[in-house]
Amino acid sequence: MKRRFPARLFGKDKRGVAAVEFALIASAVGLVILNVADIAIFLFDQLEVENATQMGAQAAYAACPFDDLPATVNCTGLNTAITAAVQSTSLGTAPTLVTGYPTEAYYCVDTSGALTNVGAVTASKPSDCTSAGSSSTKPGDYLLVQVTYTFAPLFTGFTVASLLPTTITNTAWVRLA
Repeated sequence: MKRRFPARLFGKDKRGVAAVEFALIASAVGLVILNVADIAIFLFDQLEVENATQMGAQAAYAACPFDDLPATVNCTGLNTAITAAVQSTSLGTAPTLVTGYPTEAYYCVDTSGALTNVGAVTASKPSDCTSAGSSSTKPGDYLLVQVTYTFAPLFTGFTVASLLPTTITNTAWVRLA
């Protein structure tokens, strides 16, 4: 005859409760750790894209001497220098220049303190910043670099990474003259 386990004794048995509690808590902690990892990777990648963009702008400044300005017209190694600098971070070749960049134009600071486009580099350089409200200042030659990177979360489906943007884009300015 088989001996049956009485149901009333089952409710009093406390063995295994700690294991069940640990399994529940460990699952919750594990999910939090996965979320923290994905967010940390996203933030690191975002900083690397910002760094790559600044490095691209500085590479343009270094690669194109004043004699070669405007750089987008006269500096033959401009895009090569920018691309090499942008892809020199720990992200490797993943960050790329956005199509249509770098762009270059003549800018002046207007009365509100913002940069105002006062002329294309394919035309003659304006003699002053009258169109921006200051006839006593001269326009500067500014280059705009924009870099993009596609973020891929480490864990998908059950973390907050699905709420993060998949494309990270950053812009940097550099005054060439």
